[in-house]
Amino acid sequence: MNRNAWTSVAKTHVGNVRKINEDSYLNAPEAGLWCVADGMGGHQKGDTASTMIIDYLQSLLSVQGYPISTGQVEERLTLVNHNLINLAQSLPQSNVIGSTVAVMLFADNLVHCLWAGDSRIYRLRNGQLSQLTRDHSQVEEMVQAGLLTSEEAAVHPAANIITRAIGASPELELDLQSFERFPGDRYLLCTDGLNKVMTDPEIAEQMRQGELASLADHMMQTALQRHARDNITLVMVDVTEGMPELEQTGRLKDTLPLDDTLPLHR
Repeated sequence: MNRNAWTSVAKTHVGNVRKINEDSYLNAPEAGLWCVADGMGGHQKGDTASTMIIDYLQSLLSVQGYPISTGQVEERLTLVNHNLINLAQSLPQSNVIGSTVAVMLFADNLVHCLWAGDSRIYRLRNGQLSQLTRDHSQVEEMVQAGLLTSEEAAVHPAANIITRAIGASPELELDLQSFERFPGDRYLLCTDGLNKVMTDPEIAEQMRQGELASLADHMMQTALQRHARDNITLVMVDVTEGMPELEQTGRLKDTLPLDDTLPLHR
């Protein structure tokens, strides 16, 4: 793997209201592995849950270099799920200790997305934004059933209720989607503290701008200026290897595929 094939940057902030940051992230470009996790607000030890996810994934780096497999990630997350359930049951008041998770892996010419909950993975390709994950939430189920529009879901009273999480159920259920990866792709992993205060068109517009470090700073500042009530975490990745020559207009040559809207497998 060419170590210059991609670059990445990560940022997290407690937000404007909360006193504890229950978000965690992993930024490991050397292994082609990135993750965001959002400890479940209102539950005990949400920061413990998200930190445990990152620690268990981090442990892969000491025994496995690039590429890490989806099976290895699923194994680690299953262990975290088991441990969080045991921890919750050991407490005087048995409550859920849980966290969302969104993991992105690069392997060969593929990108793998694994997730549970409503943390998201986006891709910008040729200026077009795609959400590669689908929220595991009550309102998303209502949107899929045609009962709500996306705009109505954003302000619905049940908008914060998720239907899957690490630590929420003895049997962990993760979604997995795999896509082809192309030079020029830009990816964003984020907890819902970001997308609660920025619409997808706004995220797309900002992702079209500049280099990663300044872009990540600008997106974080935008969220904070909008008085984000939740913790905010974002990880951004640029794929640079084999970047096609730019036309004089600065646009990518038309030989770069516009999109692979269908995942390779589910």
